[in-house]
Amino acid sequence: MTKVVIIGGGPGGYEAALVGSQLGGDVTLVERDGLGGAAVLTDCVPSKTLIATAEVMSTMERAAELGLHFPGDDGADAIEVNMTELNKRVLDLAHAQSRDIDARLRHEGVRIIVGGGILQGPNRVDVTTTEGTEELDADIILLATGTTPRELPEARCDGTRILNWKQLYQLDAIPERLIVVGSGVTGAEFASAYDALGCDVVLVSSRQQVLPGEDQDAANVLQRAFTRRGMEVMSEARAESARVEGDEVVVGLTDGREVRGSHCLMAVGSIPNSAGLGMEEAGVTLTPGGHVLVDRVSRTSVRNIYAAGDVTGVFPLASVAAMQGRIAMWHALGDAVSPLDLRKVSSNVFTSPEIATVGTSQKQVDSGEVRVASVLLPLASNARAKMQGFTDGFVKLFCLPTTGIIVGGVVVAPNASELIHSVAVCVGQRVTVDEFSASFTVYPSMTGSLAEAARRLHHTGGEFLTS
Repeated sequence: MTKVVIIGGGPGGYEAALVGSQLGGDVTLVERDGLGGAAVLTDCVPSKTLIATAEVMSTMERAAELGLHFPGDDGADAIEVNMTELNKRVLDLAHAQSRDIDARLRHEGVRIIVGGGILQGPNRVDVTTTEGTEELDADIILLATGTTPRELPEARCDGTRILNWKQLYQLDAIPERLIVVGSGVTGAEFASAYDALGCDVVLVSSRQQVLPGEDQDAANVLQRAFTRRGMEVMSEARAESARVEGDEVVVGLTDGREVRGSHCLMAVGSIPNSAGLGMEEAGVTLTPGGHVLVDRVSRTSVRNIYAAGDVTGVFPLASVAAMQGRIAMWHALGDAVSPLDLRKVSSNVFTSPEIATVGTSQKQVDSGEVRVASVLLPLASNARAKMQGFTDGFVKLFCLPTTGIIVGGVVVAPNASELIHSVAVCVGQRVTVDEFSASFTVYPSMTGSLAEAARRLHHTGGEFLTS
């Protein structure tokens, strides 16, 4: 029986363990902090639970527009946010999900060791536990050790006033004024959530607009929504320090300005957990930034060592980590496998509104890398959007100019994370705009705008109608 040792119990690790056990491997999973890893315990599950609560507050803010009024004050002002109860629910759900994963793995015959693993060459892992050290022989090794929040040298997180996104769930009250440093996905999501919860938020962005790595049309919509709601967005402002002065946090910018608040969230990226684990000594090649270099079947430079998840730097999504882990086991244990295809990956930014994307991006189109026909359809005229009091957002589709095959799309709307799936299916199955628009949609619905966008790209003998 093939001995498989997996270091790290996040999505990449535990999904790999399930596949490895299914295919007959003798699987041991080593995890120090809890099954599910950061994705379940400190990242995706808790942050999206917090965001789901914030979405309720956003709905309350629009209540008066829908003819709903509260005694006394209107909307969100009539609701008191109990941060202690909210964060307790957030963490309880995260730990419940972790326990479910643990139970599933044990049911499937995976051995779980609570501890830290270090490579001792390509065929052995030493595991340190509270009871000592255990040597594990391995035919196949999978590294899924994740990342750690990055800190600025002059802005060290103290867990009280200056926080990273893992430490936010210890707050027992809404911050009076939260300074969010970093306008990428993590910074934008937490800024949006805390703004909806009634917090005074300042978003410090080193770029001209928020979400520099996302579709720029979508980022423009989000920044307008932020500023309309009263959030202060400081564009082209780079933070270099943060210090605590009494009950305040003072964030210093590179241009000499200072920003004061009660708390600061540092969302300035992450660093891979690859140092001190014996990777390079075992022959595993790392990038200059410390990520594990892998091919499209998740194999490292060492033939029997694979890697999955954020430590690889391929695409920092739980869904991608899980697929990398599965692909690694399929390949290592001789099952049929298709290499990872990032063109089919759908992703979502859980702000208000949400931003979902899949396939070809506007950046690729603008650079000339890909030639497509495209259409952008605002949702302002969508009947369902009007009913929900939603005025921001759009749907955008990209198709190949000769065949009409859909190769990408963007959705900016409430629940965009659900709406993007139909576009992802089209991209994966090479569906044409005519085939997509021929399918029935519910009226009224947001999906109706996706079908309408496809109709506006109707293929007529090699030509596309885009108006």
